Amino acid sequence: MESQNKIEQNEQKVSKKKKSLLPNGIVCLLIVGILFGGIGSQMGVAPMLNTIMHTAHDLLLNTCFYLMGICVLTGALGKIFVEFGVVDLIEKLLRPLMRPLFCLPGVASLGAVLTFLSDNPAIITLAQDKRFSGYFKKFQYISLTNFGTAFGMGLIVIVFMLGHGFFIEPLIGFAGACVGCIVSTRCMQYFVLKAYPNYATENALQSEAFADKDDNADAVEEKSIFLRMLNSLLDGGKSGVEVGMSIIPGVLIISTLVMILTFGPNAKDGFTGAAYEGVALLPKLADYLSWLLGPLFGFHDPHLIAFPITALGAVGAALSLVPNFVAQGWADGNAIAVFTGMGMCWSGFLSTHTAMLDSIGYRELTSKAIISHTIGGLCAALAAHWIFMLYSLF
Repeated sequence: MESQNKIEQNEQKVSKKKKSLLPNGIVCLLIVGILFGGIGSQMGVAPMLNTIMHTAHDLLLNTCFYLMGICVLTGALGKIFVEFGVVDLIEKLLRPLMRPLFCLPGVASLGAVLTFLSDNPAIITLAQDKRFSGYFKKFQYISLTNFGTAFGMGLIVIVFMLGHGFFIEPLIGFAGACVGCIVSTRCMQYFVLKAYPNYATENALQSEAFADKDDNADAVEEKSIFLRMLNSLLDGGKSGVEVGMSIIPGVLIISTLVMILTFGPNAKDGFTGAAYEGVALLPKLADYLSWLLGPLFGFHDPHLIAFPITALGAVGAALSLVPNFVAQGWADGNAIAVFTGMGMCWSGFLSTHTAMLDSIGYRELTSKAIISHTIGGLCAALAAHWIFMLYSLF
């Protein structure tokens, strides 16, 4: 009888699940139909499909592989820094700033350096180390997701901007990202303490100090400087390839859609199916916000709004927009500074925050983390814009 009841309960659950999936499927079809139906009604079905394929193909060849090259080189550089103690040196220099600026223990600076050299999830890998997390109270430990995300792919973003002929602007953007990180981290800590006041005194983990190491740890194999350097370069380059490969789906899918919604038809021939044609919907919407975008971020062209929208999901995809913006003359020095600050601070956090908080066991705080980081990214863009304005006066 019990087995029969369990079978009936399972059948009821399956039937309920199927019924709940039906409305979701209808909604999905409606959204896809409205989106591509609307685009196809303006461009024509054949030009729309050709534009999608040509844009994705061009992005793959000219943007994704370029980004992968940057990822390989920066990955190798980052591994060299780790191997020969540069990261430890930077961490010691930054440690005095952690508590007054971010209300975090000094060892958190190591997380900032590692995420700057790699990507957002590096902070979670580090946070799962008991020797590291033992330094944190719970509210500080939870805010590491916001703190680390604000520096994710920072080196890649800056090197990308440098490669397009900008030098001072990316550095100004980096300063803006630091401001955004402070705002995001502090907001997250405020929201956590407001919901759970006891987290102010509870330790994240009861563990030994980070500096204490097992005396019985395995001895590190002695290697020559040449072998250490060679292995670091190859291992770092390999990790860079993995990061570069992970960027490709976001660039091709998100950027292709954003570009179709950003750019307009060919000025002479209309819709021809060539790459980077579109219906120019986002600039039309941005025109309604020009009274806000100009004073806050210094955006002088409505097309520029596509970058922050894309950076919410994937900063690699957002970077793919920059070459066209520069070629069209839409992106000036101020825009590059704002792009760098906002791109670094947000760095695709909407696609990573849920998984990051889930991995440390605080999934229920995802909404608070997203709100905090949205505010932080806007503050990063605002700070980058006004710092650039001050710089331009001299």
